[in-house]
Amino acid sequence: MLVCDYIVEFLISKGVKDIFGYPGGMVTYFMNALDTHSNQISNHICYHEQAASFAACGYAQTSGKLGVCYATSGPGATNLMTGIANAYFDSIPLLAITGQVNINEQKGELNVRQKGFQEFDVCSAVKDMTKYTLAVKNAEEIPEILERAYRIAFEGRKGPVVLDIPMNIFRTDIADTTVRDMEIVSQPTNEVLNTAEIVDLLKTSKKPVIIAGNGIQQSDTLKEFRLLVEKLQIPVITSMIAIDLLPSEIEYNFGFGGIYGNRCANILLSQCDLILSLGARLDCRFVGSDVKAFAPNAKLIRIDIDKNELENKIHEDEIDVAIDLKVFFADMLAYIETLRFDYSSWLNAASRVKTKLSAIDNEEGNSVISSLSKYISDNAIITTDVGQNQVWVSQSFHVKSNQRVLYSGGHGSMGYSLPAAIGAYYGTGMKRPIVSINGDGGFQMNIQELQTVKDNKIPLKIFILNNSSLGMIRHFQEMYFDSNYTLTTVGKGYSVPNFHRIAEAYGLKAVSIKSSEDFNCLAEDLASEEAVVFSVDLSNCTYVYPKLVFGKPTYDQDPPLSEEILKDVLEEINI
Repeated sequence: MLVCDYIVEFLISKGVKDIFGYPGGMVTYFMNALDTHSNQISNHICYHEQAASFAACGYAQTSGKLGVCYATSGPGATNLMTGIANAYFDSIPLLAITGQVNINEQKGELNVRQKGFQEFDVCSAVKDMTKYTLAVKNAEEIPEILERAYRIAFEGRKGPVVLDIPMNIFRTDIADTTVRDMEIVSQPTNEVLNTAEIVDLLKTSKKPVIIAGNGIQQSDTLKEFRLLVEKLQIPVITSMIAIDLLPSEIEYNFGFGGIYGNRCANILLSQCDLILSLGARLDCRFVGSDVKAFAPNAKLIRIDIDKNELENKIHEDEIDVAIDLKVFFADMLAYIETLRFDYSSWLNAASRVKTKLSAIDNEEGNSVISSLSKYISDNAIITTDVGQNQVWVSQSFHVKSNQRVLYSGGHGSMGYSLPAAIGAYYGTGMKRPIVSINGDGGFQMNIQELQTVKDNKIPLKIFILNNSSLGMIRHFQEMYFDSNYTLTTVGKGYSVPNFHRIAEAYGLKAVSIKSSEDFNCLAEDLASEEAVVFSVDLSNCTYVYPKLVFGKPTYDQDPPLSEEILKDVLEEINI
């Protein structure tokens, strides 16, 4: 069979049902093979290659399968790279297939910039943002290469792989082989877990907390995590992109920590005596720039599958274990099955602090997100963009037990929400409601994907929080540049279109929300089987609070708490 057909059948054998890309000369054979197998796998056009790679991320995040995207050589390949980087930093299993010029058109050892039209050295460009990348030179090696790439994408800490395939390789005949069915055994990477030591520390702790990160979803251990929380009954603080690990209203959930985190979460971290960190990187956005001030009284235990992350020491005496969370939870739950823990005094004190601080920060965007979240169904997938909208969702969205919230986390790429929502729709088998939340800035970066939504009759519910500014950067300019809002607000070089009319131009239903009273229409529109674009008008000067100012410890966020409130809160948890 042709290599292009073999690749498609390989993907089908791995359970991939949807693939995202954009047509180009060097991938025409691959596109034709996908069309030949259209009864088993669907090829979806996105109107920008970056959107195709984001859609593949959303597909992988919701399906648990390999996300797959493709593009032609040169600019097609470079446009995929933002999504590839996103997959790398957020540990998403992704295969990007890039077409390449025929081998005889490649520059090889010639000291020229380019020989073939749109020739580009993809592998050199992506080597630092992939787990594996290869420029394919031999068609007969394709079966083994595919199997290796697939295994690497999933083993250990998940991530993207890239195969750069010349057009002449796609159209080469190879023997039909069963190599794709062979089992390649991964080498064990787990370190030894001293479960007894961890349990002993829990037994002697009076004020423990769990920090829960994105690794829990990525390792498919959400059920085990929730069982552990129910068993220990201690406060849980998540990273920002892991807010969907627990329902918002559950008594153990104290929000997310970090520079934009919930005040209660950061104060609990400053006063706890033990931290059990599970699948969280504990990067500078979580611990703050003053690392020594982070949880100064706590013994820190870090569990992470990526031993390289553990090289970034937070405490000199921390306990680090590089181990798969599946193994960790299995050992822990078995070890503590008959044990009893009682942290009720600490949990109750933390709950009182949460109540006292809950009404302090309530900006306009927080209010909108809080109101919106009440209307979204329990099994919905919510995608966020990057900017103020993302933080408002993290701070104020009332997460229900079966919801997922998807982010561009580590890479923080504007324009993520809409194409990721498209991928999530297919990743859930077109069976779950999908809500895309955007800012006006990020939405314009992949606004063309409204055509994908229209073409495929995807019933997305798309919200644009329109403050007619790049709110996050505008706030920085207010703080550090004497309110010189260059290129961030209307009249200073930045502008927004009429989103209502643009949605209608794409043939989509548009709804304008100008006040909280207009939210009364949401229930009917959210339940409809058609796509709806909601343009939500906000004031021009919106803010994200609380917010950490550089150099301060994370519990000392702006605007600062009054001395009276801070004293009251600290006395409450000084058990």
